[in-house]
Amino acid sequence: MSTITYTQRRPSVSLTSKPVYKDAFGHDFEPPEYTIKDILDAIPKHCFDRSLSHSLAYVARDLFYASCLFGLATQIHSIPYLPARVVAWVLYGFCQGLVGTGLWVLAHECGHGAFSPYKLANDVVGWLLHSALFVPYHSWRITHSKHHKATGHLTRDMVFVPRDVTRYKLSRNLTELTEEAPIATLYFLFIQQVFGWPAYLAYNVTGQKYPGVSSFRRSHFAPSAPMFDVKDFWDIIISDVGILVAGTLTYLGIQKWGWANFALYYFIPYLWVNNWLVCITYLQHTDPTLPHYDASEWNFARGAAATVDRDFGFIGRHLFHEIIETHVAHHYSSRIPFYHAEEATQAIRKVMGKHYRQDKTNLILALWKTARTCHFVEGDGVKMYRNANGIGIPPKEGRRAQ
Repeated sequence: MSTITYTQRRPSVSLTSKPVYKDAFGHDFEPPEYTIKDILDAIPKHCFDRSLSHSLAYVARDLFYASCLFGLATQIHSIPYLPARVVAWVLYGFCQGLVGTGLWVLAHECGHGAFSPYKLANDVVGWLLHSALFVPYHSWRITHSKHHKATGHLTRDMVFVPRDVTRYKLSRNLTELTEEAPIATLYFLFIQQVFGWPAYLAYNVTGQKYPGVSSFRRSHFAPSAPMFDVKDFWDIIISDVGILVAGTLTYLGIQKWGWANFALYYFIPYLWVNNWLVCITYLQHTDPTLPHYDASEWNFARGAAATVDRDFGFIGRHLFHEIIETHVAHHYSSRIPFYHAEEATQAIRKVMGKHYRQDKTNLILALWKTARTCHFVEGDGVKMYRNANGIGIPPKEGRRAQ
């Protein structure tokens, strides 16, 4: 293993200019100076228009896709050859997971009020769709709203809050930074992709730590959790009722059709949904070029720019409703429905200039690159990602020991 030694270097700065920070690859980074008004003024007004019928049509479309896949799956048992049946079930699980993720995204639109102008319609549709995927609708809606209000803020953001070097070492029981073997990165990704989403809902993993509050009391299912206010109590209860109803229906279904059918028809696609949710959100907010800010440097316009648009081709644009491709615009105004988000993106790019982040790297390769490169953040005020693997700029501007 290699260790990293430390020397001290500060952001590049002259007496007449503002600091220029270095991202993980050594590229210059300057925090944006435009305002949120500059951004919103650039977006065509019709991009903020929301249509209940238009949004419901997408729900109907995705439910139709899910029904067709389910219907086809009921015929898999008639395939005479076992290897072919296995392949068919694998394909079903993968494809149904994609459709399920699309439905999750539509419920996410409901939580933002982007689904329609009607709060009741948003909440009913969102509660039904998210409960069916074992997501506590209002609980997550509330914490996700706080995430949007404080994106990139190291002490107020709600998810994928990066660690500093001290916490990183503690999390790995290290006294000194050591290079992470590729197998360790692979293990990290496996745990994150399989267990990350339920762990976040149950224990607020990757969120704020709330010293003195046990992990069980940081749950999205607990009305007394520190993420919530007193006024949120009944919303959390309603969310929990949705999970209870979904759990009861699942239990009755297992009693009638058995564990094997439950796993094949629902649970494996459910795991795929969880995987895509974590993959999408992790890569939207974690990248070697992205900053994080402490309270002295953060503002809303800077935080919203600390996100990155990626490209997942047909899957992203058709099945995932462009949540990957237009996430930056979504952070500047989460009320813009997804079917206007591309136009809004093109409009804000003219204002953002070099501060707009887009990466068209294959999503799986980007996941690997990010996991190898983005271990913790460091800096004064504006903090950039560093890693223990000797990729890009060493931590504390140090050098790798040979």
